[in-house]
Amino acid sequence: MRTAVKSCGGPPVSGGIPVCECPAVLISAPASGQGKTTVTAALARYHRNRGLRVRVFKTGPDFLDPMILGRACGHPVEPLHLWMVGEAACRALLFEAAREADLILVEGSMGLFDGEPSGADLAAAFNLPVLALIDAGGMAQTFGAVVHGLRGYRPGLAFAGVIANRVGGPGHGRMLEAATPAGVRFFGALPRDEAFSLPDRHLGLVQAGEIADLDARLEQAAAAVEAAGLTAVPAPVTFTAARLPAPEPWLRGVRIAVARDAAFAFLYPGNLKLLEAMGAELRFFSPLAGERLPGADAVWLPGGYPELHLEALAANAALKADLRRHRAAGYPLLAECGGFLYLLEELAGAEGHPAAMAGLLPGRAWLEGRLQGLGLQAAPLPEGELRGHTFHHTRAVVGLDPLTHCQRAREGGSPGEAVYRDGRLTATYLHAWFPSNPEAVARLFVP
Repeated sequence: MRTAVKSCGGPPVSGGIPVCECPAVLISAPASGQGKTTVTAALARYHRNRGLRVRVFKTGPDFLDPMILGRACGHPVEPLHLWMVGEAACRALLFEAAREADLILVEGSMGLFDGEPSGADLAAAFNLPVLALIDAGGMAQTFGAVVHGLRGYRPGLAFAGVIANRVGGPGHGRMLEAATPAGVRFFGALPRDEAFSLPDRHLGLVQAGEIADLDARLEQAAAAVEAAGLTAVPAPVTFTAARLPAPEPWLRGVRIAVARDAAFAFLYPGNLKLLEAMGAELRFFSPLAGERLPGADAVWLPGGYPELHLEALAANAALKADLRRHRAAGYPLLAECGGFLYLLEELAGAEGHPAAMAGLLPGRAWLEGRLQGLGLQAAPLPEGELRGHTFHHTRAVVGLDPLTHCQRAREGGSPGEAVYRDGRLTATYLHAWFPSNPEAVARLFVP
């Protein structure tokens, strides 16, 4: 039964702008690795099972966490970030979600105050109350000090309360509750349980489609939420509409072939929606399944895990030939991160053995043992600036001078990722957020 209360549609309005009320909360933590994705997914699945329409967002750029969260709530998960997405677009996404949903959950990234802008900045911009999640596995009374610091570090930030995660048992949970500062709501304690933990690897969580028992894990996590008493719906938040211009039909009639499978899965739903809103016809194909390039005017090879599927990618000779013909004919081709790696001559995985890739760009890449690129960046392309992010464990050596280098969102430091161009082929490690500049995206794909 739905218990959330909302008010949407026409009145009330603020200065003539429609507003909508919906229960909402930002789930954040002192640092990464506290279990935010598992707990957010658990809450989403619990409330969805009760019949609530749940919408979930992820703070900042991410592909892997949203796959899990989307399975938990049954709806695509978009990023919210004041720099990459933009405040007006974030406002529009939240308002549209509030119109449709009974509950909005926003999962933070890193720690609450980490990054510029941070999750706390997002919470302040939209009056989202913060629900702090703290890994208390090795903690006792110090739990109270951490809660005190999170609550008081930024005066005026709405603070809904705290959840203790990975707790040793009921006695440990009571100790943590007693240590919680007065005036802070202790929502409950969740135990450490491998039955609903989420597996990970070098880029983060394992992709949702590769976890065979994911739904069983989500149900276990939802049951743990219920057992811990974390069942309350947060207080309503008032969201204001944002007037954004509708995208022009710059891609009307343009057929775009999009690689999509376990090797090329890093696709923002918002990017796909924008292409379709501009009139493009999307034709998906799977390089891993041995499929050839469908008839198209442009090609998009997104990021993913090509380094985990070297044998299958190397064996698809027909697709490589199709891509070479596509490039030779002068048609557009955009390759991001994993797609960029696939266009090189060779790619080596964790064992160091190289495999032959498509060979449209001179060079090779290999998997390193630690992170090689991370952060928010913008690509100053001739078509216009595109904002996005980079996150990769591979290193590439390319025998081609870069067209340009990306600019880091944080001023100073070294140049950002290289952007390579050969005719209408554009390749880079950057994952672009297409709605940051729809016209530039259209120019990239128009034949």
